[in-house]
Amino acid sequence: MKKWLMRILFLILFLGCCIVLFFFGKGYMMYRKAVDDISIAQKVEEIRAKESYTALDDLPDLYLDAVISVEDRRFYSHGGFDWIATGRAIINDIRTLSFAEGGSTITQQLAKNMYFTQEKQIERKIAELFVAFDLERNYSKEEILELYVNSIYFGNGYYSIREASEGYFQKSPSEMTDFESTLLAGIPNAPSAYALTKNPELAKQRQRQVLNKMVEHGVLTESEADKIESSSP
Repeated sequence: MKKWLMRILFLILFLGCCIVLFFFGKGYMMYRKAVDDISIAQKVEEIRAKESYTALDDLPDLYLDAVISVEDRRFYSHGGFDWIATGRAIINDIRTLSFAEGGSTITQQLAKNMYFTQEKQIERKIAELFVAFDLERNYSKEEILELYVNSIYFGNGYYSIREASEGYFQKSPSEMTDFESTLLAGIPNAPSAYALTKNPELAKQRQRQVLNKMVEHGVLTESEADKIESSSP
């Protein structure tokens, strides 16, 4: 009986490894095709050439702290992939029988914005990971963060932090208040739902989640977060 059980377990393990290798192979081929068609350096220059491109030095520190707190709090310590966040996301997805959480790092999200669609495919996630590793090898964390905030979608047709700040608030990013900074930091999670022109109240609920994360990670105190939330114009 034990011998048959061991054989079954070995077969399951073998099939599992085959499936993993299959998707890794497909993901690698997708990655190779993408970067062979247009190199990462070319993609980076395309982002930097945008009229709306904004340097990190021209962005409020609180906005950057909010982005990192809510999107990828271990951004400065991982190499493009966060095992802890991914493991937590997998557990939550299994528990809820959904793909609601992705666990993607800022670098992975940048890779997706540069090359891939929002479609949730295993091979696409693997291809995205290969691009993320390339980005981490060739660019600094500051460069990656700068590229990210200049390529994410904020809803209403705004594809960078400057476009969003000027479009929603009629001001440059450097002029954003703490309230506006934390409000915009939450929108890219689901821009169609949180766009200020469509669901301002829902966007404020998301802002509270951003502020809670900042408190949880020691960026703000509870009273500072409450003060920012209550400073709504």
